Amino acid sequence: MDWWQDLLNQNYDWFWDVGIALSLTLVLAFAWRLARHKMLALAAKTRNRWDDVVVDAIGVPINWGILAIGATWTADISARHFASEIVTSIPIVRQLSLLILVAWAIWRLINRVEVRQLDSGADPTTVQMVGKVAKLAVTFLIVLPVFQMLGISISGLLAFGGVGGLVVGMAAKDLLANFFGSIIVYMDRPFKVGDWVRSPDRNIEGTVEHIGFRVTRIRTFDKRPLYVPNAIFTNIVVENPSRMLNRRIYETIGIRYQDARLMQPIIDDVRAMLEQHPDIDQNCTMIVNFNSFGASSLDFFIYTFTKTTAWVEFHAIKQDVLLQVMNIIHAHGGDCAFPTRTLHLESLPEALQAQQNSGLSAPTVPAQS
Repeated sequence: MDWWQDLLNQNYDWFWDVGIALSLTLVLAFAWRLARHKMLALAAKTRNRWDDVVVDAIGVPINWGILAIGATWTADISARHFASEIVTSIPIVRQLSLLILVAWAIWRLINRVEVRQLDSGADPTTVQMVGKVAKLAVTFLIVLPVFQMLGISISGLLAFGGVGGLVVGMAAKDLLANFFGSIIVYMDRPFKVGDWVRSPDRNIEGTVEHIGFRVTRIRTFDKRPLYVPNAIFTNIVVENPSRMLNRRIYETIGIRYQDARLMQPIIDDVRAMLEQHPDIDQNCTMIVNFNSFGASSLDFFIYTFTKTTAWVEFHAIKQDVLLQVMNIIHAHGGDCAFPTRTLHLESLPEALQAQQNSGLSAPTVPAQS
């Protein structure tokens, strides 16, 4: 019965303190959970589009913060009764937990602001770049206090970083070049996510899907992903067809030599057709002129621009223009030329010579190629 007597003689004040701490923690966590759902419902009804973003971002970390404070409070009470040597470590654990939760809340806020900005039609390149820089800054600002709390000297770490930075910079020069390449892409803005880009210097062409710190992902037109290191964009020429103002129709058309007298009226009618075409931009250069005496055709060219820049729509307009040009040529009694060659024979076969002697004309024999 001695053990029972010892059990009854124990001081149970710590037990009640622990019970009170746990009860308060659970009540506060449950109350905040209800309040958070209520605040989200109210924020969704307001005209301000940022209050619900903030509440949604910080709501869960605050709930975990209440639990962290309650857990460390309970641990502090228990440690004072059972293991007083670890009492000094509990406040450090509490501070680290709260610091990490603050970083998590800010990280969630940055993610939700990115999503909201993208949904509102903001430039994806700018939004993603600002978000990445903000996350990098948050990570850096959180890591330093964590080291300080763990007893690691920040000044010594920074001094080591100054010396080691040179070594790391030389070892990771390509990585740093790609990082600064992404900064240059962001500052110069030669393209953004969603643009169609190509490079005459390299075999690069497709739609930009993602611009990262190291590589840019481009989806080629055969649906393959192409990962281009950002440093390359500082050394090559990049075309951005997505930013063109118009698309050009530049075609050479040949008519037969026997239709030479029809050249001027055909050109006049083609020019009139283009001037009246609803999809041709009249503010851009328009040329319809006789161009050259070809080997087997008389050539004129069309130089004009469409209003649209959409690839599929452009080809539909170009087809319509070319069909109308062909109809104009046929309406004048002409036709498009094709490569031909005429052979004049100095001596005729006996059968043809006999026809010539009998008064029949010897035909000229054409040969097509």
